[in-house]
Amino acid sequence: MTNNNYFQEVLDRLEDVNKHLNLHPAIYNRLRHPRRSLIVSLPVRMDNGEVRYFEGYRVHYNTARGPAKGGIRYHPNVTLNEIITLAALMTWKCAIVDLPFGGAKGGVACDTTKMSRDEIKNLTRRYTHEIAMMIGPESDILAPDMYTDEQVMAWIMDTYSTIKGYSVPGVVTGKPVCIGGSLGRKTATSQGLVTVLLEAVKHLGLPQTGLAISIIGFGNVGATAADILYEKGMHIVGLADSKAAIYNPKGLDIKAVKKHKSDKKSLAGFKDAEEVSVDELVGLRCDVLISAALEGQINSKNANNVKARIVAEGANNPTTREADAILNDKGVFILPDILANAGGVVVSYFEWVQDIQRYFWQEDEIKRRLESIMTKAFKHVMAIAHDKKVDMRTAAMILGVGRVAEAGAVRGLYP
Repeated sequence: MTNNNYFQEVLDRLEDVNKHLNLHPAIYNRLRHPRRSLIVSLPVRMDNGEVRYFEGYRVHYNTARGPAKGGIRYHPNVTLNEIITLAALMTWKCAIVDLPFGGAKGGVACDTTKMSRDEIKNLTRRYTHEIAMMIGPESDILAPDMYTDEQVMAWIMDTYSTIKGYSVPGVVTGKPVCIGGSLGRKTATSQGLVTVLLEAVKHLGLPQTGLAISIIGFGNVGATAADILYEKGMHIVGLADSKAAIYNPKGLDIKAVKKHKSDKKSLAGFKDAEEVSVDELVGLRCDVLISAALEGQINSKNANNVKARIVAEGANNPTTREADAILNDKGVFILPDILANAGGVVVSYFEWVQDIQRYFWQEDEIKRRLESIMTKAFKHVMAIAHDKKVDMRTAAMILGVGRVAEAGAVRGLYP
C-alpha cells in the first residue's frame, strides 16, 4: 500500500464504524476532514555553509475534546497525507483512553541519519519557529515520534519559550526530566502495550509463562517491550529491525541481542539465531506478534501466513484494512494501535498535567495510574466487542469515534 492510501484507509474504517454509530451526517462529515493543516518551508544552514530547504507539516485533526496532542517525526518519506492519517488516529486514540485531548501530528521530510547534531538542532528550531502560531500548552502539545527524542523536545521547548519570553515546559511532552519531563515517559508506550497484552492473554485463557513472542521493530517501543516481557518469563523468539530479522524457536537472550545491536548497529549477524526476512518472520510460529515498526507492515501479501494467536500493534497503522479482514477470518485476536500503543499519550498527559501544576509525581504512581487507565480502556473496548459482536478494532473505533462525535455535537457549529 502506498503512503497516499493511508488516509483513505482511515476514511474507510470510519465509514465501517458509522454503520454501528449512525451519526448525524453533519457530525460524520466533520470527522472526515482535518480541522487545519500547515505546510512550512524550512531553510536550514548545514555544517558546510549551504542552506538546504526541507518541507514540514503540522496537522490538527479534531479538537472537540481539548487541545491537540501528537508527535513529531523526522523521516525521508513523511508526507502531508501520512501526517493527516496519524493525526486522525491520535484523535480516536486520545478518546479511547478518555484523555481531554484532540488529535494532531507533525513531521519533516528529512533523513537525520545523514545529518549532524547541529544540523538536526537547526532544523528543529526552524520548524518550531514556523509552526509556533499553532502550538502551545493550551492549543497543541508536541511529543517525540519516529527519529525524534527527548533532546529534540528540549530544543522545541527552548525555542518556543524564547519566542514567548518565559519558560513553557507544557508545550511538549517526552522531554528530559530536568526541564519538566515525567518519570516513566520513556517506557510508557511499551508498558501500556504489555498491560493490554496481558489482559488479552488472560481473556483468551493463554498461559503467560513461556508464551512465544515475535516483535517487528526493535526501536524504543519494541526493545522496551521485549525487556518487560522477557522479565515476565515469556520467550522472545523473533525480532526484526530496519536491517535484519532473526528467529530462534527456543527463545532469544534479550540482553545478548541488545549488546549485539549496540555494537553492530543491527540485528544482522547475531550468532544464536537464524536470519530471516521480515515477511518470513511474520509467518513463523509464535503466540503473539507485536508490530512496532512502520505502517502497513502486516498486509494482504503476508497476513495469510500469520500463525500468532494475538497481534498487538505497538506501531501506528501497521496492519492494512485488507490484512485486518484476513486476520479476523483466521480468528486472530488483534489489539489495535489506537488502544495498544496509547500508553505513550497517557503518560504524556500526566507530564502535561504535572507541568501545568509544577508538581511532579513519583514513578510508581505514574505506572499505577497508567496501568489503571489502560486496563479500563481494554475492558471497555472488550465489552463493546462482545455486545456488538465486532472485532477489537471496530470496537475501539466505536468507542473513540463515538466520544469525539459526542463532544462535537454538544459543542455545536460556530458560527
